[in-house]
Amino acid sequence: MINHYSRQEAEASVVSAPHLAEDLCLRTYTSRLIGREPSLVLHGGGNTSVKSTVTTLLGDTLEVLFIKGSGWDLATIEPQGFPALDLNYLRRLQTLKTLSDEEMVNQFRTHLLDSTSPNPSIETLVHAFLPHTFIDHTHADAIVTLTNLSDPEARLREVLGGDIAILDWIMPGFPLAQAMAACSRQQPEAPCIILLHHGIFTFGETAESAYKQMIATVSLAEDYLACCQKTTKPLCRQKGPVSPEIALPLLRGALARDNAPPFILEWRNNTAIQTALETDKAQQRLTSGVLTPDHVIRTKNRPLWLELQGLDETAMAQTIAKGMSGYEQTYHDSFQEQVTRRRLNRTELDRKPRVILIPGLGLVAAGTSRSQAAIAADIAEHTLRAKTLGAAVGPYHELDEDAIFDMEYWSLEQVKLGRHQPLPLAGRTALVTGGGGAIACGIGRQLLAAGARLYLSDLNPERLERVCALLGQEFKPELITPLVMDVTDQDSIGQGIRQIIHDCGGLDILVPNAGIAHVARLAELTESDFRRAIDVNLLGVFQVIKAAEPVFRRQHATGLSRGQIIINSSKNVFAPGAAFGAYSASKAGAHQLGKIAALELAAIGVRVNMINADGIFSDHDISSGLWDVVGPDRMRSRKLDPEGLRNYYRERNLLKAEITADHVGQAVVFFASGLTPTTGATLPVDGGVAEAFPR
Repeated sequence: MINHYSRQEAEASVVSAPHLAEDLCLRTYTSRLIGREPSLVLHGGGNTSVKSTVTTLLGDTLEVLFIKGSGWDLATIEPQGFPALDLNYLRRLQTLKTLSDEEMVNQFRTHLLDSTSPNPSIETLVHAFLPHTFIDHTHADAIVTLTNLSDPEARLREVLGGDIAILDWIMPGFPLAQAMAACSRQQPEAPCIILLHHGIFTFGETAESAYKQMIATVSLAEDYLACCQKTTKPLCRQKGPVSPEIALPLLRGALARDNAPPFILEWRNNTAIQTALETDKAQQRLTSGVLTPDHVIRTKNRPLWLELQGLDETAMAQTIAKGMSGYEQTYHDSFQEQVTRRRLNRTELDRKPRVILIPGLGLVAAGTSRSQAAIAADIAEHTLRAKTLGAAVGPYHELDEDAIFDMEYWSLEQVKLGRHQPLPLAGRTALVTGGGGAIACGIGRQLLAAGARLYLSDLNPERLERVCALLGQEFKPELITPLVMDVTDQDSIGQGIRQIIHDCGGLDILVPNAGIAHVARLAELTESDFRRAIDVNLLGVFQVIKAAEPVFRRQHATGLSRGQIIINSSKNVFAPGAAFGAYSASKAGAHQLGKIAALELAAIGVRVNMINADGIFSDHDISSGLWDVVGPDRMRSRKLDPEGLRNYYRERNLLKAEITADHVGQAVVFFASGLTPTTGATLPVDGGVAEAFPR
């Protein structure tokens, strides 16, 4: 591991913030160095602190502890991410014999210097009770790997030196803080303290010395594991690949069995993962427990292992369903054993695995959002690597079930996940075609606001990027993916659907929205123009529905009970206009196709509904492609300017309402949310145009 400390950068961090204490600036600098190294900490893991002094409003000098705040990531932490607490008061807590977790957190909150500060780390008392000025704590992969092997104390001393301090696993909180303080008093010269199955604490009187000790100690462990690995030649098996296009939707469906909310999947299959899964005895080794109990809230204790190589689709579905059912039953039985034997009162969490290992496919992680799936995948990937390296040294010894249960059901740990009411479309993936236009912008905005992961497709990359950039100003850009896709080309659609499957595991909401307009009376309408409208407005809807059907079917085969197709039809289906035959006829055909799809796809749980919108000109600065074509003709025929045309369409509907793209988006969300058992329906979004009433 490389020591990235730069005295020039460290000095610059101090100079750039003259209003802050020098030690807090240096604390922030080295914390970022630690956080940027994934083999030390992942996704908010680890914590760092510094003991300092501040001057109060009354002019008194007060000793304080600056410690990483909950919710902050060391890789990007700012000085305000280190709440300051009254250090002398925290030290006095050592005299207590017991301190509940809830009261401990209360003491933290009531002894902050700034009431608006984030909650301090749950390991605040460890840092307060230890005497050192700077303290760094990480869950370094190499260190944790050694702590999970046979006879870990002897091995750690052999690798890291006999003067290190070692503690057996203790739950974070007051007991751990007391034990750490006692350990430090017994071995005051120890360069670090290692907590088995958890991680390493290093310390120093300067930020540089604490960081330097962390890098040096972890490097010794890494070098040892690498040296052992060089002498090992694992036997590998090769049974061929597993199709992600088949396996991932089946897997996603199984995760949603019993009306569970859908999951976003993160699929990874790099060479290291493939090799680890194909190695002899991989299943026995890689389905053992977590490296550190801190990971259990993200990944569950064990992954699900599935053997799918060489199976056809039917057998694959059966194997996945059976494996999922067995995993859930095992989890439930373990929970019941814990609460019964220990006479505990706990509410069982969901039983779904968060990590699935599939030889021939790779590592699949599940989360209620894209970020949660990515966090689980990152942890699982590091775990695979650590267990593979550790296998060259000795057998893996996981922490006992009691300790894992305590951590998974620990209220202070659950807070990290954030308990809140999920958005109605959380965990769902949506594809909207015609993504470069105004209506797609409104549909996308409302889907994102409802919690969906959004894919927008269009043949025009410039218009598509404009819409994605606009939505990216309102929502996290990583939730929005542009797909350059031609709805008239089967191969192009297939490539887009494959990308969605590879990214998320499947599809929940399909919105065929791509459309083109052409103004010409039938006598002047050319066959080529008519065919072009048919190709996009009708054939395009047919093509995307047909391409999505296997995804919906596979998800339904293993348990996902619902898919949604919402066709953006048109008021012209029921109330066509002269000189608009190509558009009206092709839209009417797509509308009828939607009804046929509703009849045929109900058996696999897919609901198909239509939205008939009218008079939508733009969304922000995104124009409607239809009105770019139709508008000039309509204005000439009615002798109106652009604003006059908008007013004309507003005044002609019964409600005198201006129809916006967001209105269409809200209608899409209504259908996509499945609030009513509705399929084959038409919902006008036109303010009330009498001649366009569905009939």
